[in-house]
Amino acid sequence: MKIRSAGLLTAAIALSSLLAACGGGSTPTSTSSQAGGGTLVIDTAFQLKTADPGRMFEPTGLMVDEPIYDTLLTFKGSDVTKPVPALAESYTAAPDGKTFTFKLRTGATFSDGSPVTSADVVFSLNRVKNLKGNPSFLMDGLTVAAPDPGTVVITSEKANAAVPFILPNPALGILNSAVAKQHGATDAEGADKSDTAESFLNSQSLGSGPYTLSSFSTTTQVVLTANEKYWGTKPAYSKVVVRNVQANVQRLNVLKGESQIAVDLSPDQAKGLDQLQVVNGASPNVFFLFTNNNPDISKTSSNAKFQEAVRYGIDYKGLLDLAGQGAVQAPGIVPSIFLGALADTDAVVRDVARAKAALAASGVQNPTVKLSYPSDIQVNGLNFGDLAARVQANLKEVGITVNLAPASVQTALDTYRGGKEELGLWEWGPDYPDPSDYLNFLPGQLVGLRAGWAKGADAALEKLGEQAASTIDDQQRAALYKQIQQSMNESGPIMPLIQPAQILVGAKSLKNLQSNALWQVNVRELG
Repeated sequence: MKIRSAGLLTAAIALSSLLAACGGGSTPTSTSSQAGGGTLVIDTAFQLKTADPGRMFEPTGLMVDEPIYDTLLTFKGSDVTKPVPALAESYTAAPDGKTFTFKLRTGATFSDGSPVTSADVVFSLNRVKNLKGNPSFLMDGLTVAAPDPGTVVITSEKANAAVPFILPNPALGILNSAVAKQHGATDAEGADKSDTAESFLNSQSLGSGPYTLSSFSTTTQVVLTANEKYWGTKPAYSKVVVRNVQANVQRLNVLKGESQIAVDLSPDQAKGLDQLQVVNGASPNVFFLFTNNNPDISKTSSNAKFQEAVRYGIDYKGLLDLAGQGAVQAPGIVPSIFLGALADTDAVVRDVARAKAALAASGVQNPTVKLSYPSDIQVNGLNFGDLAARVQANLKEVGITVNLAPASVQTALDTYRGGKEELGLWEWGPDYPDPSDYLNFLPGQLVGLRAGWAKGADAALEKLGEQAASTIDDQQRAALYKQIQQSMNESGPIMPLIQPAQILVGAKSLKNLQSNALWQVNVRELG
């Protein structure tokens, strides 16, 4: 799940479809894991609104579009630490970190056999930008040019070492521009009002990937068919069916062989499946708690000593027991698998005595606060309500009364976006696997503002953020992001909690079953 805005929050709105999902639609009559044919069935709880890459930014959409639309760069397997060639066979970055030049590989073709050119890349990326949809923020500050049919130049207004990590996002998949234009697509300014191609792109695809779109439903299933004209290694399956199925039914289906992959099982649900493949590790998703820093919202939650009491009153290890095997404590806001992540030893450790002393120093007598969270969704098998109840019990031991305020995701999002929650429990999934995505948590930024952390609240921290955003050298970047998180662990309204387990369960016969931080299942690599 993603809960962003141009990412984090608007993606979460699609989670309401997850809750309505009661079954998997029609079941293919035959399945096989033999390379070169057969049908691969993937069960997942849908978070899906569209197959149009320019408008798509939900987890299921990322999984579906990744094998349909090639991007300039990609990630191999579960490794998101190094972008690798895709449509671009190579690229160079200018020393100032502002200009990136991509050489397109020769021989890459769309599913209709026409060649992929730099004009298609310029059209596709500009369309994403001008549609002003969920993924448009990926193109913020970037311009695209095509000096010749085989070269693409992307220029950033500011030094931005994250550009190669942004480009693999399937929302930046490359369309066959000539055909797209015939069906109402445009990359011009005002595309958000004039582009009418979404319905067409929900019926058939215009990509250069190993699969094409055969049928699309946001409530039942999506069917992909092998692209016979694919320019790369031929896909292993003739058909891939992605079905909308609740987690408990996913477990039964994969056990019975009615599906080959279950995406959404919790650690408890994945127990006892020795006859299957179980890929289990910490997800890149981070649950976090915040105490609103805006005194107009709450004089209690904005009190720095009260925030210290909350930070040291939480039983982080106890939360891991709730989350199950594979989950880890988030030592900082940057996930453990990304550049700049803190070491486990940097994580905050519960200290009830310190928490009580901080509460006494706050001057707040017998505080009662309200904790808001979405009650009708779960992430990686973990319910927000269960986590909230643990936080409530933890803080009661410190002397803080927490009243739980569950709400539907739609209602909760309104108060969260408006910065009106006294305490909030939320989750962040990566928009791209680079620590710069987590600058959103600083004062004056997207999440910081929702936590009442206004610009100017911590000048030294904000200066570190500006420095990190414009630094190119990875070693220096890592050091700066660690410094930022260490500062946030010492004070401020935002407290990272845990990274839940990310589990894939698959048939023993599957080859290359790996979990990816962005698109969950590497469909194109499965054999």
